[in-house]
Parts: sequence; structure tokens; C-alpha cells
Amino acid sequence: MSKSTHDHRMRGAVLVCVLSACAASMAGAQEQGAMDRTILPILPPAAAPITEVDARKATLPKPFSVTAPEGAPNVVIVLIDDLGFGATSSFGGPITTPSLDALADEGLRFTAFHTAALCSPTRAALKSGRNHHVASMGFITELATGFPGATGKIPNSVAPLAEILRLNGYSTAAFGKWHETAAWETSVSGPYDRWPTHQGFDKFYGFIGGETNQWAPYVIDGVTPVEPPERPDYHFMTDMTDQSIKWIRHQQAMTPDKPFFVYFAPGAVHAPHHVPQEWIDRWKGRFDQGWDALREQTLARQIEAGVVPQGTVLAPKPEAIRDWDDLSQDERRLFARQAEVFAAFTEYTDHEIGRMIQTIGDLDEMDNTLVFYIAGDNGTSAEGGENGMYNEYTYFNGVAEQVSDMLPLIDKWGRPETYPHMASGWAVALNTPFTWTKQVASNFGGTRVGMVVHWPEAIKRGGEVRPQFSHVIDVAPTILEAAGLPEPTSVNGTEQTPMDGVSLLYTFDDAQAPERRTTQYFEIAGNRGVYHDGWFAGTIHKAPWEAKPRNTLEGDVWELYDVRSDFSLSRDLAAENPDKLAEMQALFLDEARRNNVLPIDDRSFERMTDHPVGVGRPDLFAGRNSITLAKGMTGMLESAFLNVKNRSVTIEADVVVPEGGANGTIIAQGGRFGGWSLYMKDGVPGYTYNLLGMRTFDIAASDPLPPGEAKLRLDFAYDGGGPGKGGKAILHVNDKAVAEGRIENTQAGVFSADETADVGVDLGTAVVEAVGSGEASHFTGDIPRVTLTLK
Repeated sequence: MSKSTHDHRMRGAVLVCVLSACAASMAGAQEQGAMDRTILPILPPAAAPITEVDARKATLPKPFSVTAPEGAPNVVIVLIDDLGFGATSSFGGPITTPSLDALADEGLRFTAFHTAALCSPTRAALKSGRNHHVASMGFITELATGFPGATGKIPNSVAPLAEILRLNGYSTAAFGKWHETAAWETSVSGPYDRWPTHQGFDKFYGFIGGETNQWAPYVIDGVTPVEPPERPDYHFMTDMTDQSIKWIRHQQAMTPDKPFFVYFAPGAVHAPHHVPQEWIDRWKGRFDQGWDALREQTLARQIEAGVVPQGTVLAPKPEAIRDWDDLSQDERRLFARQAEVFAAFTEYTDHEIGRMIQTIGDLDEMDNTLVFYIAGDNGTSAEGGENGMYNEYTYFNGVAEQVSDMLPLIDKWGRPETYPHMASGWAVALNTPFTWTKQVASNFGGTRVGMVVHWPEAIKRGGEVRPQFSHVIDVAPTILEAAGLPEPTSVNGTEQTPMDGVSLLYTFDDAQAPERRTTQYFEIAGNRGVYHDGWFAGTIHKAPWEAKPRNTLEGDVWELYDVRSDFSLSRDLAAENPDKLAEMQALFLDEARRNNVLPIDDRSFERMTDHPVGVGRPDLFAGRNSITLAKGMTGMLESAFLNVKNRSVTIEADVVVPEGGANGTIIAQGGRFGGWSLYMKDGVPGYTYNLLGMRTFDIAASDPLPPGEAKLRLDFAYDGGGPGKGGKAILHVNDKAVAEGRIENTQAGVFSADETADVGVDLGTAVVEAVGSGEASHFTGDIPRVTLTLK
């Protein structure tokens, strides 16, 4: 920050050593009583009526504007996806993260910081200060239900931090992953209430769903889809960083006295693990020791660095994770490569974060910028299963990939030809010293991640550790206290549900301060637990790689740990202390009732594959069995499109073929790693069903269509008998059958998280490589009408 800007912001505010007084002093004497910030938006004072006729003689009213309190810091929240406690070098892990390390050296490392164990719930809690069920985000948005704690629709009574800051005079921007918009609200029809620009952000550049192809993302700028440049070196991580740098510089050029809030949430390091080759090459051979040795090495570094207590032992691995020494040579070679790519992706992501942070430093704004670098929205993901995957969508469609299937792709791992995930053994290792992983809310391996807080003007003893129990819901109250802002009671006309979080400012200059978060519940799809006064109780209801729960909800086996002496949750005390366990189970139920957790819903794939109405989720196509589209209608995400899976369907297309013939996509859904397309190649109509990028089924005519109007029809008769079955496809031209064939299997669960359905083009990656995607796939004729009808 320049000296003049610094002096302007800090006039009337003096930093004092007691941080509870610091926030109040930063508000400035002139702020006290000047405006009521508990009711947002802040209304201008009532003006007396003007009776003077002549403007030359009239007194100008005093101008009114809402500005942030004097000295309010800039705020940056960095949120990495799917990265566990034992991954980064800042927390003893094997992956070098120099940007995080640099912030930690000058800031504070929080070693008992927790998430909700899954992405959408964590994000909703982080940005609202409320527990995730209070924010109606009990699971990911695509698997929402009709129950109050899991509707996927953030209520107006849970105003997000960004909106609170915006209405208090901040500029606000979000970059990267969102995944908080109700899945059925992602179409062109909206509503846009839960899109980023209606959730408090002036600027959004990123993707709406849960993950994206980093080489070919479906990018939204505000509410408008934009096509990324088609160049060989394009990668979304660099693109979103460039966009954030541009916005920060522009905002500071226009309004240097106005603080900014940046939410920087990469899709990394969620699958797919996509990373430039030069970053992968840096990690060759560095995971050959295997995951068992890696756990031991990591724990030793964690103890040495003081991020875990002396005497901490490794909690046992899940029984399903085999010993590295028992693996075959091919398995070790493949799995080591998977870890190399993941580590490269993490290091590359940290590098890009460093570029964004450096921009703030170049603008001389770092001293008064409060940075939260949260190294994981949950523990590292074990959704790769026993062997990992070259295509992550095999997991969501119940298809197991074999090592022999993946070995031929080992040199392409992480490149555009793959959509990869790693074996679950690495997830456990990167959550050291804990047992479990993402999705397992009943173990710290699923919920505990590393967090660094950096704020030079308020943190005077950098490089220290803070061991107090904390949670993502504590971030929003911390920011409000730091900015000298009250928690509002009403926002945009809606009375607010009070925040559940507790400000962490009390820890900033006191490593030994008694923790103020003494109770916290956790729950994801039946994996549930509760923390209270140093004790933790939980039950492992279902592992991420398991198709079914281990027990009924009533029959679950609970574990009990004394966290004060057992950091890693390695010694289950349930059998020897049943009274304490019963007390903790009762406490969980109390918290569950209070926070809309009930009823507990342990369905996962059922919520995905069942008709939405069956679980109480709204459906744009409820009561309809067809949709009629035309050329130019593109960017339709899967949750906001007619569901053609596991049923018979007819596709009818009216096309106009120009002189010289037509080429390109007529209609497509999905992409390289799963989908279908009706198209013309060299004037010849065809239909391809791409099964998870593993196999394609092609039905094509023999002759090209002449110039003029034509009617195409593809009839697919589904075999029935359950999800993912095959069927017979017949292609007609002007009501004459011209080709037919079998489609042996179909995708039961999902085509893609962010590949879209498009008419007249195939956005993202290509369903049919010979037709291509983007500009290459544009249909050269006209498409007045395309109708899909379910049978």
C-alpha cells in the first residue's frame, strides 16, 4: 500500500496489541453512530424537503455514500480443492508449496482447522459463517433433496460474506470453482439468485459446477459463457490467475481507497489432475517409495515442524488399502506416476496463487491484506478407488478400471487425453497422520486441513502455530471483526439466521488462548461425528470406495477419541468409556436437531440416478418428455437438460444442407470422456455413443446428403433391465432407415460435470474426434429444429 493510501485508511485507527480492541479502533471515531451497519443495505439519512426555487440559492445536500470502516483490510480467501492435512510442505507433507510456505513464515499456521468433508457444504459454510445444513447444503448441489438441510438452495436468511462486505463498501470478485448454485438453476432461465454475481460478487470468472476439464473448461464470466482461447498451452489455472490479476490491478487503479475481497478457488487439485508436462517432469521418481513409507516420512516432518505434537503416532490405514510392498511392479509404476501428476498439479497451483499474491505485493497492499490460504476444502479424495482412473467419470458410473487398461496411458497421465484420478492409497498418505479421506466427516482425515493466515499489520509474530480447534464457519466472523463490521441482523429485507462461527482474531497474538469453539458437529451422507471439549466421537458409515453403507444408521458402530492426547485419532476408547460415548452421541443428536441435519440421508448414487422428483429435488423437465431446440442453443449443463440416460429416446433434426455439403455437430452432449453426438462428416450423417472414452459405438449412413432440406431421426430403443444397459439404434434420413447398430452399454449416472449439450457445435472436448470440438465442430448448414423425445 502507498503511504498516502495507508495514512488515509488508517486515520483515526491505531493498531494496538489487544486485537479485540484493534478491530474497534480501526472503525474510526467518525464511524461510531454514523450509520447502522446491522441492517443492509445501509439507507441514506432522511433529507429535509427543499423549498428554495432557485438552484443557485439552494444548499446542496450532503453527499451520502457507503464506505468501508477506516483501516478495513483487503481480504483474500484462497481455497484449494481436495487437498489433505499431510500434503503440503507447510504442514510436513511431501509436496513443495513455496507460496504457502512464504505466507506461513510471516503468518500463522492453524493445525486444528476443519471443513465439512465435501466441497459444496464446505464452500457454503465458509462463505456464510453458518453450518452447512443451516445453509441447506447437506451434500453437493447435484444430489440435493427436498429436506430442509439439503435442498441445495442457500436461503436468503443466510446472507453470504461477499454480500455483507459489498454492502459495506468493498469491491468483490470470485475466481475459479463455485459449486453452490442449485443444479436445476444453471440454465439460461435461471433464476440467478444463487449465481456468484447475485451472492455478493461484483465479478465472477470461473465454472459453476463441481469440477472442470482444465484443458477445455466451460467458463462463465458473470452469467455469460465464454469460450477459452483454442491454443495448445491453454490451462484454466493460469487463465483464472491472469483474470484475477487483471481485476485486482484495475480495481486498485480505479478505487485505491476502496478495500477488495477476492475469493480465489481453483478447481485444483480436484480430479481431473491436469497439469503442464514441465511440472510433471519435476516429480519423476519422487514417489517410488510408496504410500506406506510416505506416511512415516510425513509424520516425522510434521513432528519436527511442530504441526503435530510430539508422540503422535500414525493412525491405522483403512483395511482396503493394501501395503505398498504387496503391489505388483506394474501397480507400483502406475500408482507412482499418478502421485507425480497430483504433486505437480498441487505445486503448479501454488505457483499460480503466488503470482496473484505477488500482484497485491507489487501494488504495495500486502501489509493491510488479510489472507486466508486454506489448503483443502476437505481431505484428499479417495474417489479414485483401489487403482485410480484414467477417466474419473468411471467412478460416477460404477465402472471399475483395471491397471492393464491404464498402463498404456501412463505417459499421457495428466495430459488432455486423460481425465485422471489417483489410487486411494495416496489419499490416505496425503491425509497423514489420520486414517480417512474426503467424504468421511467422522474422521479428521476427511475434515482437517492446513490453513495459513497472513496479515502483517495485525500478526506481529509470524511463523507460529495455532492449535485451537476451528472450523470454516469461523472465517466469516473473523473477517467481520477484522474489518470493524457487525454481523448484520437483516440483509436485503430478510431477517438473518445468526452466524454459527466464532472469530479467530483472539488467537492472532496468543498461541495459548483457550479455544472458543468447544463444540462442532460433522455429517456427510451418514458419516457423522461431534467434537466437544477435547473429545471426538464418530462413526464410519461408508467409505468413499464402497457402494453401500456398512450398517444401517441405527446399527452403526461409533468410535471415541480423546483428542487432547491423541492428535491422530489412533486409540479408540469407546469400549472402555461407554458413558462418555453415550454422552457424545446424545450431543450429536442435539446438534443435528438444531442445525437441520435430520433426517440423515445416506443415499448417494440413488440420489444421482433416481428421477429428481423421487428425492424431492426440482426438475426443469418434470412432467415433460421432450425438448425442442435450434442452432445456437448451447451450454446446457447436464442437470438442466432432458435426462436421456437409462431409457429409450428419439432425436429428430431438421437440417438445411448448403451447396457443397454440410459438416459438423448437429447436437451433442458430453465430450471426449463420455457422451453422444448426431453429426455430419463430409456430408454423411452419423450418430456416435461414446462410452466413457473407453469405447465408441458408431452408426452412420453410406451416402452424403444432397443440398437442401432434410429430416434426420435417430431412434434408440433401450434394452431395459436396470441402469447402464444397451440398446439398438436406427438412423433415418427422410423417414428411411439408412443405418442401424447395437450400443452394448450406456452411461448410467452422469456424462460430465461441466461438458454441455449444444446444438450446432460441440463445446469443450469432442464426443467424436473426427468431427472435433469448438470452431472445428460448427455445423456449416442450418438447424431450424432439433427435438429430443423420451419413450
